[in-house]
Amino acid sequence: MRSLPEVTGRREDGDSIPGRIEFVTPRKTLAVSVTGSSCDLNCAHCGGHYLRGMASLAEALGRQGERAGSFLVSGGCTAAGRVPLREHWAQIERLALRGPLNLHTGLVTAEDAAAIGKIARVVSFDFIADASVLRDIYGLPASPEDYLRSYRHLRRHCRVVPHICIGIMGGRIESEYRALKILKQEGAGAISFIVFRPTPGTVLAGASPPPPEEVAGVLAEARALFPRASLHLGCMRPGGRYRETLDCFALGAGINKIVQPAAPAKRLALQMGLKVSFGEECCAL
Repeated sequence: MRSLPEVTGRREDGDSIPGRIEFVTPRKTLAVSVTGSSCDLNCAHCGGHYLRGMASLAEALGRQGERAGSFLVSGGCTAAGRVPLREHWAQIERLALRGPLNLHTGLVTAEDAAAIGKIARVVSFDFIADASVLRDIYGLPASPEDYLRSYRHLRRHCRVVPHICIGIMGGRIESEYRALKILKQEGAGAISFIVFRPTPGTVLAGASPPPPEEVAGVLAEARALFPRASLHLGCMRPGGRYRETLDCFALGAGINKIVQPAAPAKRLALQMGLKVSFGEECCAL
């Protein structure tokens, strides 16, 4: 594992600001699913479980959305790996009038990307660099080249925050370093990291998350490769003692934002003399 670098904090997508960390509790961002709890892929690590807690488009356009300051618009994927945003475009355009949008897209065409660029504040994009992840976890007849092509389409039209799920292969770290090297070549102003968490009712429910020190190694490598990028530890990661340990490691790895941070990380940040700020919207926004 790469040794952890000196802690630094950096402004999103650029200018370095040493000694800062932002703790994010995204209470002002409403998560919205355009497909309800349905997902054609029924992936081994998720099984649509996390869609169930999201608001519907109708709810977001109603009273529930009135209380939100921004919106994360996602949903289940089609069998081709798309989140069917364009099929709900009129409603999404109405939602954009209420607040900034972070669109989670899945695979896109050049035409899709151009339309998305006109409406999204930012796009969250799952960046996958391993054919075995697509085959064995997603059950998707697509290739890493398809994901790279979509990433390029999107970056031509809007700001994109690639997401890397550490340990997605049932807790094993296999292609995460390769994904970072590809992103280094392609360019990324910000990267969000999430961590595999065993989820009841899924194929991988009995697996274990990757060891926190190995996750920290990926984060440290990302900081070394992207010294000016904004690096985020996203909300999707195991809780309890695991989160307490990982979040403290993340401070040492130079992460800029930690979503739903564990209490020990908050205390450690103060002990380290970091200047702490707090956010209330999705870390990508």
